[in-house]
Amino acid sequence: MKKTILALTMAASVLALSACSDKNAGDEVLVKSKAGNVTQSELYNEMKDAQGEQTLQLLVLEKVLDAKYKISDKQVDTAINEMKEQLGEGFDAYIAQQGHTEKSLKKILRINMLQEAALTDGVEVTDKEIEERVKMMATELNAKHVLVADEETALKVKKELEGGADFAEVAKKNSTEPAAKESGGDLGWFGYGKMVKEFWDAAYALEVNTISEPVQSEHGFHIIKVTEKRDIEAKEMTKEEKEKLTKEIQLEKADPSTIIPKVSKLMKDADVKVEDKDLKSALDVFLEEPKVEKEAETEKETK
Repeated sequence: MKKTILALTMAASVLALSACSDKNAGDEVLVKSKAGNVTQSELYNEMKDAQGEQTLQLLVLEKVLDAKYKISDKQVDTAINEMKEQLGEGFDAYIAQQGHTEKSLKKILRINMLQEAALTDGVEVTDKEIEERVKMMATELNAKHVLVADEETALKVKKELEGGADFAEVAKKNSTEPAAKESGGDLGWFGYGKMVKEFWDAAYALEVNTISEPVQSEHGFHIIKVTEKRDIEAKEMTKEEKEKLTKEIQLEKADPSTIIPKVSKLMKDADVKVEDKDLKSALDVFLEEPKVEKEAETEKETK
């Protein structure tokens, strides 16, 4: 799954807080016992103390983003179905492990999609960028790599390989990846999207039979050698596929630091005010002006 833009991978219990907030049903008895009953308002107050600020951020964020950017149920269902296809029979176990039901997961996905809509708002993608990406998608590479933990070791590996050392032996000796130790670093043929972005971009740009500089990814530092490249038949893209590709490039180009200012403006335009004194500071991250801006304005006024 894609990483979220804000920290929204929270337990399903956080989302349940909003369901407990109906003031008209605050004294409804949820649990009866001889030792005493538990009412809906008691549950709400306990959950508010534990997760209130996060939940309020989540609910207000959804409302202000939804007022500007519309995400349909169909879009959310499509994302869920893609997850089900990827995870197969493990889907239910995976979402349960994350603390979600399918219902709460849909809510999180909707908010993530709303955030992505805000983040990519105004980000232009040219025809040339689309063409280049389609070209990438119509290319397969045959490559080898050595994966190590640090750049210093990667540079030593690169020097050995450029000195004529056998790639397989170097990979078996140095690679931190068990599969590379067994295969001698041979990855075989692979296409776009099969490797992490940093690895793919570096491998795609390499001339055949040259040794790359150290390439850092979430897994460590790679030294890559592409042994062959080949074109594959590219099918004509549907409108939906082109839209998805455009969104992918927009997200890559978008600056994550712009999301907070965008949400902040939407909240101010919506005149958001927190009335609950216990949660007064919950939205400060969005509603308070950065100190740097305040100091700059003060300095400007004194001149």
